[in-house]
Amino acid sequence: MSYQVDLADARRNAGRLIKEGGAHAVKLEGGVNVAETIRSIVAMDVPVVAHIGLTPQSIHRMGGFRVQGREEAQANQLLADARAVADAGACAVVLEGIPAELAKEISAELTIPTIGIGAGVDCDGQVLVIHDILGLCEKYSPKFVKRFADVSGTIREGVDDYIREVKDGSFPGPEHSF
Repeated sequence: MSYQVDLADARRNAGRLIKEGGAHAVKLEGGVNVAETIRSIVAMDVPVVAHIGLTPQSIHRMGGFRVQGREEAQANQLLADARAVADAGACAVVLEGIPAELAKEISAELTIPTIGIGAGVDCDGQVLVIHDILGLCEKYSPKFVKRFADVSGTIREGVDDYIREVKDGSFPGPEHSF
């Protein structure tokens, strides 16, 4: 609820993220419905990255983690959303979980960069969650994720060793104590 309550809250929270959190930009999920908020935050000289398509904060409304924009009406809405956030002043837009052809169409139309996550190769950039690409989440892996490493076993082994040494009294040793 950092930007959904009203414009005053959205502006205040965006300012806090920049000033107190050291952020260089803020990210807002939504399209046409958040365009006024984006415009208001950008007017304070705070860069805004928009996020459309599969928006994780709204998965319950969307019926879960499902590809968005497969049907024509939904695709048209995502095109309208992309245009709205760009027109409102967003400096970039994340396209998540949408068909590659739709992402290509949006990327070709917009003058701001598109960042894909499960949106195909034609976006201007790509992003994945670090836990996914390092194999830290074993229970669920979206189709669009490629594991570039599997460090979960190494981490599990290290934690198991730590627990064992704490229980057997070998850690901390004299070299780890003052």
